Amino acid sequence: MERRLSFLQSMILIVFILAFLFVSIFIFKAEPHIPLLGATIGTAAILHLYGVSWRKLESSIIQGIQSAIMPILILSLIGILIAVWMMSGTVPTILYYGLDYIEPHYFAVSALYVTIIVSIFTGSSFTTVSTVGVALMGIAMTTGISLPLAAGAIVSGACFGDKMSPLSDTTNFAPAVAGISLFTHIRNMMYTTVPALIITTILFLLIPTTGSIDLSSIQSIKESLQNGFHLHWLTLLSPLAVIVCSAKRIPILPTLIVGIVTGLLITAFVQQQASIGSWFSVMQGGYKSAIVNETVAEIVNRGGLQSMMWSVSLILIALSLGGLLQHCGVIEALFRKWIEPLKRRSSIVLMTGASSIAVNGMTGEQYLSILLPGQMFKDEYTRRQIPAKTLSRTLEDCGTLVNPLIPWGVSGAFFAATLGVPVLEYAPFAAFLWLSPIFTFGFALIPRLQQNSLGTSK
Repeated sequence: MERRLSFLQSMILIVFILAFLFVSIFIFKAEPHIPLLGATIGTAAILHLYGVSWRKLESSIIQGIQSAIMPILILSLIGILIAVWMMSGTVPTILYYGLDYIEPHYFAVSALYVTIIVSIFTGSSFTTVSTVGVALMGIAMTTGISLPLAAGAIVSGACFGDKMSPLSDTTNFAPAVAGISLFTHIRNMMYTTVPALIITTILFLLIPTTGSIDLSSIQSIKESLQNGFHLHWLTLLSPLAVIVCSAKRIPILPTLIVGIVTGLLITAFVQQQASIGSWFSVMQGGYKSAIVNETVAEIVNRGGLQSMMWSVSLILIALSLGGLLQHCGVIEALFRKWIEPLKRRSSIVLMTGASSIAVNGMTGEQYLSILLPGQMFKDEYTRRQIPAKTLSRTLEDCGTLVNPLIPWGVSGAFFAATLGVPVLEYAPFAAFLWLSPIFTFGFALIPRLQQNSLGTSK
């Protein structure tokens, strides 16, 4: 039987991982893959020195990778879906008409609330970002709007649904871990979500979109879209089908397949492209148009299975490291030591949020950032008469919403790859993501707010 790690041993590992990643990514400006791989190898070597067998290390890595299977399948299908929606004219049609109706000076607010509406109905930030988000980024490119600002607005709105929609998996997962009902969880999250959304809206109204907005090229862009595609309302049926499937709570994989199949049918009937060989090529390597306009070509020439391999490889490495930390007892040893000295109930809430953020940073996985702290702190909340709804809200605010702010996080890697903006560039503008945890901590610290957050009623 493997012996349990001590707190000191776990801290040595965590310091090693964080120091290695910080130096590699922020000082040497490396892509996150090799630093994470190096951290994984170093962690395995240190754990082996601690007495963990190689068989245990291998099984822990495999268990970590197993949790990556679903995200990898989703990413792969979304890459294909983006390419198909380019080929079918879906995104070009949205782009064409969006240029008429979106006011560049209020683009950030428009993007925020458009993606909020879509994410509420789909319950998926991934679906929202990869569909409406891609189209909105195209509009941002054509009007000269700051791309990090646009991406920050899109990610903020998309993650609103991932936090508040009853169709979202994490919104169902957090109350399940805490042991409360779904709608109790959603109602309680309003206390942090509404203020965060209001401040985010105000910030987007105040932040200038760009130094100079170039509207002179819009007409030539629209002409290029008209020449390159048959723009028709029928091209919008595919995203509509995805929204309907999501609203009916059909699982994400069949929903994405519906989007791909309907997109191919639209390609055949609207774009008059029925070559199956061409379809396969586009789904594999992305859509490649003959459009001369460089701006339009940059927008539509994208997608495909291969476009997601950067994110897929990152997720595999990150969750291998996460598997070592979880299944070899590193995280458990840390939590055990952290909970013991806490006396005040507000400290328990603060430590819950900090633990969710820490697990996000160490593993890059938002589900683990909800599950592990939830399991470790649940009994403590009951013992100290802290409402379970406070636990679920804290897990959601500091678990779900922090993941897109981490370059090696599952959400962060996907959003960066899909929108074409690195996480560290859009993060300052994704105000909703970091304001919600701040309000969560505020509820625990400010006496007048503690009654709601730390009361005795469940």
